[in-house]
Amino acid sequence: MPQQARHDVVKAVKDQKIEFIHLWFTDVLGFLKSFTIDVEELEIAMTEGMGFDGSSIQGFARIQESDMIAMPDPSTLQILPWRQKGVLVATMYCDVVRPDGTPYDADPRYVLKRNLARAAEMGFTMYVGPELEYYYLKSDREPEVLDLGTYFDQTTRDLAVDLRMDTVRALKRFGIQVEYSHHEVGPSQHEIDLRYAEALKMADIVMTYRVVVKEVAQENGVYATFMPKPLYGEAGSGMHVHQSLFKDGKNAFYDHDDPHNLSDIAKSYIAGILHHARGTCAITNQWVNSYKRLVSGYEAPVHVCWAHRNRSALVRVPMYKPGKENATRIELRSPDPACNPYLAFSVMLAAGLDGIERGLELPDDVTDDVYEMTDAERADRGIGRLPGDLDEALRDMEESELVRTALGDQVFEWFLRNKRAEWYDYHTRVTPFEHERYLPLL
Repeated sequence: MPQQARHDVVKAVKDQKIEFIHLWFTDVLGFLKSFTIDVEELEIAMTEGMGFDGSSIQGFARIQESDMIAMPDPSTLQILPWRQKGVLVATMYCDVVRPDGTPYDADPRYVLKRNLARAAEMGFTMYVGPELEYYYLKSDREPEVLDLGTYFDQTTRDLAVDLRMDTVRALKRFGIQVEYSHHEVGPSQHEIDLRYAEALKMADIVMTYRVVVKEVAQENGVYATFMPKPLYGEAGSGMHVHQSLFKDGKNAFYDHDDPHNLSDIAKSYIAGILHHARGTCAITNQWVNSYKRLVSGYEAPVHVCWAHRNRSALVRVPMYKPGKENATRIELRSPDPACNPYLAFSVMLAAGLDGIERGLELPDDVTDDVYEMTDAERADRGIGRLPGDLDEALRDMEESELVRTALGDQVFEWFLRNKRAEWYDYHTRVTPFEHERYLPLL
């Protein structure tokens, strides 16, 4: 870490009279981990890092090799937009390293860095702009909504609207650019769209976004959830991921001469995303509950195809606006907001780069509503289907060499073990549905 960067961070913290700093990193499942240091320890932390027991973190070290170091990234310093008991607190994201200073393979941030480095070797920088949906509920115990609004509804004196505006203000104080916010399709479902950024920065932003949404809700006595499908019969929450590659300062997805202004690089990138859609699905949709969102009838993608503007497709290419070459992008609609963004962005990028390297050809786009087609019509057009549940997704992931390479052996194998245990626990559990349906009859 450059000495000047360390000096600038320490000076900024002391000048603003910050007393404590939360050091943040994530486990393999994408849960934010944190420990807090006093401002007097910051210089040591910036120079030597802070040690912790990696064996206690999901997906990290075995107990015989548990010593880990959290090394703060000075570019991520932010002041919390709320005071904690009247005290100013800052946050910094950390890279997890071994005691000898080498990157730790199971650190999700390093996984993404490694994939971004591969893109850089090909001359590309990845930019990402996710749309995270979520629900406001009255508590974390019962899924009771705050409002009965639907898509883009404008209501007055609505607590949820106030919560959303307070959240946008807090995000802006965090230095996070927001494009706009609105009510989503489901009752009490909302969305705040983020301005695109380089992929590593955006993964950090996604983690911060989830903290801020939940914190603002909690301050107002309600609960915010990024659970993919919290309400039966209502829309699930997605994280539509807009993405593009830049090369030599220009958008590599743009081609002036193409009828749809889409370059050959973009087409091969989409072909790679489609080719690996089933193998990467367990990472972009990592929970049992994720697959209760990926069903027909709720605007969530089910079928593996692409389209211009057609929102029933897995990959959508938004309409080109004249003079907006840098906005040329693709939108992957399957991920949900409860995934680990570092791993999700990693497998998306790996799939797209594989398509570019192999020169995969893009099939014809789909103009009809895929949900309305018969199985035979979809089969005739070569339109596949995403996994129907977590078990099926894990089987596809296990067979994917691309996902193994993108994640690294340790993360790949631990993730499979953890998720198989989750599936077994879910699959063998007797549910209230079964009691209600079968107990009076059988």
